[in-house]
Amino acid sequence: MELLPFYNSFPCHFGCLVSKQIPSNLSLTSKPFLLCKTEFMCSGIKSSRNFGIPHQDSSKSEKLFQRSGHRLLSLPQAFPNSAATTTDADSHVTGGDAGLRNIPRQDDDVIKVKIPGLPDESNGNYSSPINSCFWEWKPKLSVHYDKSGSENLGGPALLFLPGFGVGSFHYEKQLKDLGRHYRVWALDFLGQGMSLPSEDPAPDKHTSGSGESDMFWGFGQESEPWAKELVYSADLWTDQVHHFIEQVIGEPVYIVGNSLGGYVALSYAACNPKLVKGVTLLNATPFWGFLPNSTRSPRLSKILPWAGTFPLPPSVIKLIKFVWHKISDPSSIAEILKQVYADHSTNVDKVFSRIIETTEHPAAAASFASIMFAPQGQLSFREALTRCQLQSVPICLMYGKEDPWVQPAWGLRVKSALPETPYYEISPAGHCPHDEVPEVVNYLLRGWIKNLESQGSFALPLLDEPQSEEYGVSKELEYTREGGSEKSVRVRFFGSKFSIWDEISSFLKSRIANLQMSFR
Repeated sequence: MELLPFYNSFPCHFGCLVSKQIPSNLSLTSKPFLLCKTEFMCSGIKSSRNFGIPHQDSSKSEKLFQRSGHRLLSLPQAFPNSAATTTDADSHVTGGDAGLRNIPRQDDDVIKVKIPGLPDESNGNYSSPINSCFWEWKPKLSVHYDKSGSENLGGPALLFLPGFGVGSFHYEKQLKDLGRHYRVWALDFLGQGMSLPSEDPAPDKHTSGSGESDMFWGFGQESEPWAKELVYSADLWTDQVHHFIEQVIGEPVYIVGNSLGGYVALSYAACNPKLVKGVTLLNATPFWGFLPNSTRSPRLSKILPWAGTFPLPPSVIKLIKFVWHKISDPSSIAEILKQVYADHSTNVDKVFSRIIETTEHPAAAASFASIMFAPQGQLSFREALTRCQLQSVPICLMYGKEDPWVQPAWGLRVKSALPETPYYEISPAGHCPHDEVPEVVNYLLRGWIKNLESQGSFALPLLDEPQSEEYGVSKELEYTREGGSEKSVRVRFFGSKFSIWDEISSFLKSRIANLQMSFR
C-alpha cells in the first residue's frame, strides 16, 4: 500500500481489510469506527525450539543478498512512477500512472479455463463449518481466531493473516471452502477485530463513571500493570503469530497474508523458516510503521517522546480524538470500501457491519493511536525477503491488478528479485482479491500447495505447457457463483524470464503503435 500522510495512512491500511461497494440501501450508524494496530518483532521472538536465526543488521543482510546476484525490493524512490505492461495490453502493471490502465486488449484468443465456484448448499455442495475460538496468550490479552476443517487430519495446515482494520472474518470464504480439505485457521491481530482488551489498559480515574470514560479506554494517566509494555506494533503481531503456531496449531504451516498480514507473514517466515512450509502474499504492503525502531536506530528513537505505549500523552489524546472522529465515521469507512474493490457489485454488507462493530469498542481509538505511533519492525520487508530467499522459504505472489494502494508494481519488484517465485496477476481485482474473487485465489492456492506437497510432481496452476514457467501465460478463469451467475477473471502468470524493463519496452512500443495508427 502507499505510504500516505498520517491522516490517510489509516484508511489506506484499513481499506485493505475491508473492500467492496456499499449498497445504497445500507444503513450507516453514527458510532465511531475502531481499528487497532500491533507491532511485530523478529529477533524478540523466543521459542522453546531453535527454529529461528540470529538477528542480522540491515547492512549484513543486504550484502548477503547482493552476493547472491539478485536485486532486492527497495524503497519507493527506487521505482518512482514506473509502469510495466505485457504484450497483451490488458495485462499492464502500473506504479503510479493511472492512465496505463486503459490500454486496449490485443489478445482475444486467451485460453479459457473453467474452475470450481464456492460451495453452494443449494446444489448439495456444503461448505465447511467455522468455529469461533479464543486463545489466552497473555494476562488480559485474549486472541480471537476462527478455525475450520479440524477433522482433516491428513491435510496441510493453513494460517490466514488479515490486513489492517479487519480480522478473521475477512477470510470467511477461504475457511468455508478450503476447510473442506485442509485444516484452516484465521486470527485477529491484537488490537484489531475481536482481539481487543476486555479491560481498560489506562483508565482515567478523574472521569470514572462519566460517559466519556465509558466510550474511550486508554486515555487515563497511568497504565495497568498488564499494559505497561503493550504497544500494538508489527513486532508484537509477529510474536503473536509465533506463539499461536507453536501453542495452537502445533506444526509447520502455510501462511497466507493480505496487505499488513502479508508483511507480518514474511517477517515471521524470515525468523522461523522451519515452522513455515510456504508464504502466499496477497497484495502485501511492503512497509509498515512511521517511527524508528529502538533496536535499529537507538539514538533516533530516543529523540521521540512517545512510541505507542500506554498511557497516551495528553497532546496525542487531543490529536487522536480529532482524527478518530473523522476516520471512524461510517461514511468514511464506506468510501474506503468503494476504493479497494475493482468490482463494485461485490457484496460487502457483512464486512462493513463487522468493521463498525469493532469501532464501537471502547478501546478502539487508543488502540488506533498505539498503532499509528508504534515503531517500525526490527526487519524491513526487504530484509525479510532476503532471509526467506537465503533459507529457501517458498513464496507465492497473488496480486489484484486494480489495487489503488499496493499496485502490482510492488509484486513485480519481488518477482524481479526472486525470478523463480510464482507471480499471478488477477484482473479485475483490487486490494483484497481473496474476498473479491475468492474462487480464483482458492483455486490458485490449492494448486500451489499441491505443487509443493508433491515436490513438483504436479505443475503450478495454469502451467500446462513447459515453456509457460519461463515465459509466462495469460488465461481466462471462468466460474459460476451462487445463484447461477457466470463470472470470468483474467489471470496472468509471470515466468522466470520476466524482465520489468522488457515490460516497459513492450508498453512503449504498444503506445507508439497506437499513436501511429491514430494519425493514419
